[in-house]
Amino acid sequence: MRKLGGNLDLPFKVASPIPTSCLSWCTLPLTCLCCSMTGSFGRSFEKLPVSLSQQKLLTWLSVLECVEVFMEMGAAKVWGEVGRWLVIALIQLAKAVLRMFLLIWFKTGIQTSPPIVPLDRETQAQPLDGDHNLGSPEPSYVGKRSNRVVRTLQNSPSLHSRHWGAPQQREIRQKQQQEELSTPPTPLGLQETIAESLYIARPLLHLLSLGLWGQRSWAPWLLSGVVDMTSLSLLSDRKNLTRRERLELRRRTILLLYYLLRSPFYDRFSEAKILFLLQLLADHIPGIGLVARPLMDYLPSWQKIYFYSWG
Repeated sequence: MRKLGGNLDLPFKVASPIPTSCLSWCTLPLTCLCCSMTGSFGRSFEKLPVSLSQQKLLTWLSVLECVEVFMEMGAAKVWGEVGRWLVIALIQLAKAVLRMFLLIWFKTGIQTSPPIVPLDRETQAQPLDGDHNLGSPEPSYVGKRSNRVVRTLQNSPSLHSRHWGAPQQREIRQKQQQEELSTPPTPLGLQETIAESLYIARPLLHLLSLGLWGQRSWAPWLLSGVVDMTSLSLLSDRKNLTRRERLELRRRTILLLYYLLRSPFYDRFSEAKILFLLQLLADHIPGIGLVARPLMDYLPSWQKIYFYSWG
């Protein structure tokens, strides 16, 4: 029994806000994945750019990435630290097997994250009143002096399906998205295949080094960083990559900054400086404290859950 405000007694224990927020954060990507798959399959299942078996592997990989944090938290709550590390090892092993199978058997090239492209609802939304076909240009009026393209009132779609950009903007975005989805992955040579294999095996190498040297050792942190930078350096020489592959390499490069928030570097160097900066901003800038002080409370839990080297 917990008393709130001195007057109201509740027959249950109020949960901590941190697990609640983490649960919401864990389930949100899975919900978005289900919605994207429902929308994309409903519209273009017959035009999938990959085989059905490959799509199933991508789906399972996406589901694992969505629920891995939730499963880890649940295992720690039910079975303790031993169960938590066992679940982590099983999930990372399953992800590595799926990724290696996609790389070697299906020749997927540089694997992007998320594995399934999120549904772009703005470009997928189509007028329901049949104003114009997708393949034909939208009727519009071009000003004689300004050359401004304006949609005519007669050909404007209904309000709920109307987009507020230029008349040809949606068709261009749809065409670019279709071309991006239909573009085959860039074939990888031996060097690039080894680099991608290193990236896939990095979580398992990090877990193995944790088991050998412990969580307080610098060896797992250094090994993971060396593998990451080696993989990126080998892949950076590859030319003629697709747009998604270039964005994936850029994402991996930016994620190197996460090493500043990973133990033991975070415990020995970053934590004190980050907390000092947040406290300084909260004390001297009005309004910043509303964000900085809760962030200081949540940061230790977020660092323990989200900033793993196998993320």
